[in-house]
Amino acid sequence: MDKTPRLVVYSSLFPSAIRPGAGVFIRERMFRVGQTIPLVVVSPVPWFPLQSLIRVWRPHFRPQPAKYEEQSGVQVFYPRFFSLPGVLKSLDGLFMAIASIPLLYRLKREFKFNLIDSHFAYPDGYAATLLGRIFKVPVTITLRGTELRISKDSALKPKMMTALKNATRVFAVADALKQLVVSLGADAGKIELVGNGVDTEKFFPLDKQAARVELAIPADAKILVSVGGLVDRKGFHRVIEVLPELIKTYPNLIYLIVGGASPEGDNKDYLQGLVSQLKLQDHVRFLGALPSEQLNKPLSAADVFVLATANEGWANVFLEAMACGLPVITTDVGGNREVVNDADLGTVVPFGDAQALTTALMDALHKNWQTNSIISYAKNNAWQTRVDKLVNEFNQLVSKTA
Repeated sequence: MDKTPRLVVYSSLFPSAIRPGAGVFIRERMFRVGQTIPLVVVSPVPWFPLQSLIRVWRPHFRPQPAKYEEQSGVQVFYPRFFSLPGVLKSLDGLFMAIASIPLLYRLKREFKFNLIDSHFAYPDGYAATLLGRIFKVPVTITLRGTELRISKDSALKPKMMTALKNATRVFAVADALKQLVVSLGADAGKIELVGNGVDTEKFFPLDKQAARVELAIPADAKILVSVGGLVDRKGFHRVIEVLPELIKTYPNLIYLIVGGASPEGDNKDYLQGLVSQLKLQDHVRFLGALPSEQLNKPLSAADVFVLATANEGWANVFLEAMACGLPVITTDVGGNREVVNDADLGTVVPFGDAQALTTALMDALHKNWQTNSIISYAKNNAWQTRVDKLVNEFNQLVSKTA
């Protein structure tokens, strides 16, 4: 019997032509695995009959990709599953699995997959474990940071814990996530820590002044930068709120916000309103969403990376900023302290403490950082070490069940 792993990567968050920035970190990770192990991607898309009406007043609500794309030679499928917006979320996992069955029967016949690799414990991991039973293949789940929110939901928490119990192997991108689910009763023995990595061929420092010229930024300005979806969780508003205090010391301060609408929402109007309210129009620039290949331009132009986030698993963007030579200022949530694990890399402040954030940013803008050491740390966290571990795990799982 063939013991070569053949993966179905199963994740409702995955890039598409209509949502190119959704789940890029999953594609970065798994397409590298795909250079060694054959895989296809199944990315279920929520749908219900009247959702087009919602787009009349919410144009970005649930964009619907084509049902099939080919990305870098990899087949990516986007089956629809029934999901009512905002209600009955405890049924999403079941409906996701049911909607995926016809496609997986086809993939079992044509692709002969022997392992389902899912991302996020619920609803994706829950659906994947149901499918694993139907198709009699092992299932892996990667914990990516949504688990804390789900653990506080009495309807979803049992589903998440059932998924973790039924999974063959669980990967956590940060130890904080592992410890969270273990504290809730998950089996620590089957959870492996496999963090995210950084593509150092894509993220590297450009000439700072040249980057500033291209972005029309004064050569002598002090520059903060944040990258992420424009949603409350990412905390752009928390940074904007402390800018007036920073400007007293650094009157030429500019804050670059790189990001756009995401599956979680879009609060750009709110952020722009806050900028106007605080009279910061000369100090805040919205650069919009940029493809990853263009991110090193604003990162190279900046002095400090900041993300006052409310929740993260393992934030790839920290390593991407570090690969461009930037120190990172962030909040003590999720796996942030595991990434920014040394004072020479940046500062981790208590979440919601505006004064601590202000002080950390003030100090970071003043400090003479050892850029080469920061870049070296990022290089030591390149993707290949993570990919090698995943490939080894997948080989062992298939070998045991073949």
